[in-house]
Amino acid sequence: MESLVAAQERPDRSRPPLPGPPAALDLPTIQKQSLPNGLAVWVVERHEVPVVQLSLLVRAGAGQDLAGKAGAASLTAAMLDEGAGARSALEIADAAEFLGAALTTASSFDASAVRLNVPVQRLAEGLPLLADVALRPTFPEKELERLRQERLTLLLQVRDDAASVAGMVFSRLVYGPGHRYGTGTIGTETSLKTLTAADLRAFHAAYFQPSNATLLVVGDISASGVMPVLRSAFADWRGRSARGPTPLAAPRPPDQAEIVIVDKPDAEQSQIRIGSVGVPRSTPDYFPLLVLNTILGGAFTSRLNQNLREEHGYAYGASSGFDMRLGPGPFYAAAGVQTDKTADALREFFKELNGIRQPVGVEELAKARNYIALAFPGEFETTTDLSRRLEELIVYRLPDDYFERYIANVMAVTAAQVQRAAETYIQPSRFIVVIVGDRKTIEPGVRALELAPVRALSIDEALQP
Repeated sequence: MESLVAAQERPDRSRPPLPGPPAALDLPTIQKQSLPNGLAVWVVERHEVPVVQLSLLVRAGAGQDLAGKAGAASLTAAMLDEGAGARSALEIADAAEFLGAALTTASSFDASAVRLNVPVQRLAEGLPLLADVALRPTFPEKELERLRQERLTLLLQVRDDAASVAGMVFSRLVYGPGHRYGTGTIGTETSLKTLTAADLRAFHAAYFQPSNATLLVVGDISASGVMPVLRSAFADWRGRSARGPTPLAAPRPPDQAEIVIVDKPDAEQSQIRIGSVGVPRSTPDYFPLLVLNTILGGAFTSRLNQNLREEHGYAYGASSGFDMRLGPGPFYAAAGVQTDKTADALREFFKELNGIRQPVGVEELAKARNYIALAFPGEFETTTDLSRRLEELIVYRLPDDYFERYIANVMAVTAAQVQRAAETYIQPSRFIVVIVGDRKTIEPGVRALELAPVRALSIDEALQP
């Protein structure tokens, strides 16, 4: 009898254990305040570490660049700490170092940001530095020319990197060169050469207004303690109503798929990008698409990686994703594959892209939902992690309790929702395919697949203005 009981209690090692229930996400409360000038302030207390993360978010990024001025938002953000108020770039860097702080500026397609991570005991000293950089940049000509040349050099260097070329050509073909999403946030060689300090001042004046910004304060503070020093630091910021960002419209999708080979002679690998215009961050299908992409190419165990890497050994890794912005960003699938396996890899890509449109099994669906849900709490571990995720609420105007409901929304996704999302947004018959590689080696096999019309370009032709 004892041996029978022991056998019954012995764990079953024939299959991996089922994951436990996702951890509940308990985030601190967002305390919303405002300054007399209209600047919205979000205060979030987290007292484990004596630091404060401040993020001044301005709702304007590369999506607001004017025609012919691509790169203005990015260059404006980069210039903010190159001289501000009475300080030079070196003096700004020295002041941050003296405080034990990290001061950074950044810009995306959707927003611009000035961030300061500072020990809580130096907060009152750090705030004037943050305010100077965000509100009183001087845009010195010498520093502008240095940054301009750095960016022009970068654009030349990326022509030698097949992965970068593939991404640039893919964006251009999906959106067209006239659409702002058709080029990167830093702009083009042509636009960078024409941008002036006056252009950057104009962008700053148009969008860096209290009514178009939010100050997010996360860390070892209280609202009652921090608001007086914020009022003092930003008391002089007076502004007018600013133009809020207008989501960019999607271009008309192509009627049929197209394959473009960009010739990189003697390349050892072919860089493949496949996709189309995707969805904006505001899509009601966010959670079904999140689960769909986790199954398709958003994790190491996803179908694309298991096929191209684990089963066939064509690539070190294969992935997919929806780059969601205020406007509809791209859906893409990507890999760098062995040159002599380019056609085989492309065939497998289309096999998986067509396959995801079929019903998803119960076990695969549960695995994807659990993968997302179990990993999600780890994205809020540090003060900086928490701040970066909360920035999403501000930029995309999401509900305050969005992240508290996130796991429940993931776990509620059904197989039918995944299939409907796939049928709606994954349409391989209309995808753009870009392959950067050795044309003479890869073109015959790619044409033989008869997946879509094929044309070939040199790198110069593919990237010409």
